[in-house]
Amino acid sequence: MCILSITGAFVAKSADHTELGRFVPSIAVESIHTLLSILSSSMLVIATFAVASMVSAYASASTTATPRSFSLVIADDVSQNALSAFIGAFIYSIVSLIALENGYYDQAGRFTLFILTLMVFAVVILTFVRWVDRVARLGRLGTTVDKVEEAATSALEQRKRSPRLGGVPVEGRKAGSKAIFSNQIGYVQRVDINELQVCAEASDVLIELVALPGTFAAPGRALAYVMGSSGNNDELPCEEIANAFRIGDDRTYDDDPRFGLIVLSEIASRALSPGVNDPGTAIDVIGTLVRLFSLWALPGEENESSEPEYDRVSVPEISLESMFDDAFTPIARDGASTIEVVIRLQKAFESLNTIEHADLQELAKIHALRTLERAESALNLAHDKQRARDATRFAQTEA
Repeated sequence: MCILSITGAFVAKSADHTELGRFVPSIAVESIHTLLSILSSSMLVIATFAVASMVSAYASASTTATPRSFSLVIADDVSQNALSAFIGAFIYSIVSLIALENGYYDQAGRFTLFILTLMVFAVVILTFVRWVDRVARLGRLGTTVDKVEEAATSALEQRKRSPRLGGVPVEGRKAGSKAIFSNQIGYVQRVDINELQVCAEASDVLIELVALPGTFAAPGRALAYVMGSSGNNDELPCEEIANAFRIGDDRTYDDDPRFGLIVLSEIASRALSPGVNDPGTAIDVIGTLVRLFSLWALPGEENESSEPEYDRVSVPEISLESMFDDAFTPIARDGASTIEVVIRLQKAFESLNTIEHADLQELAKIHALRTLERAESALNLAHDKQRARDATRFAQTEA
């Protein structure tokens, strides 16, 4: 945007080398000077205001929701584009003002500069109106929940289309398999399955992936196992295999469906803390989790063909049980003493139990009974305990 701004200021000069000056009206230097002065003085103020508003929104997202949602809030394209437009307009006005005051433009150039300045004004106004609407929501709890849901939905859909990341199912680890470790400590953010396939073909081995994206990697925890080598294990490309795992300090949403569920659960747990006491947000998050698990369980188009793309890399499928624990266990624990949250959880489990998915139905009943057990330990009134039992009846009669 800054380069375009500087270029635009000098593009007007090229009009002086054409016949345009014979047909366009003469624009007074003072009028253009006034417009550019207004633009330069206002854009710096607006840009400063934009930065302050964005920082405030980022801080709000971290304190009212969870710090793990910060990466989604800061990635807001509308705010970033608006800030670029404001700074670009400021640079354009300064460069054009200097060129104008030094007599750089003739009649055609001044007319072109005038038109460009009006266009910049229009872009700034439209951008500002759009940005004000967005910044009013940026960092708000509801907007943050929506962003996390969107990221989790994208990751779940991607993993659902390719549950084994293009690899083959895990069958059984052979004796003598060599474990591959990493010297880095952090979370697996991405796995380059293609690189693992290349290494496996070059060494004529099979690779079993054990560290999916989201796994905490440490020097003593294996990332993968190499099987079927008839030669010396010392000759295996261990470093190349380890380098196929991108490890960072934080988990990411793109290739880690469980992370989005964890962040949503954290938002609900924070809302249920005594300092916040906002069960309504927890109830809203529970509804969001039901949508995500329904998306995961409902039948969809399978893009992973019977012939896997990476036939030398075996990849485990993500555990639905672990996803359930990530999503519902913290909410059931922290909301055990709040009857409305307990009832909403049981209704969520009952809704998931109606979906034609055997594993999902079983887990819904198991977690419904666990939630009831926690509620009976935390609730004081007999009436509330009975309401919790009544809401769990679907799991007790069908268990």
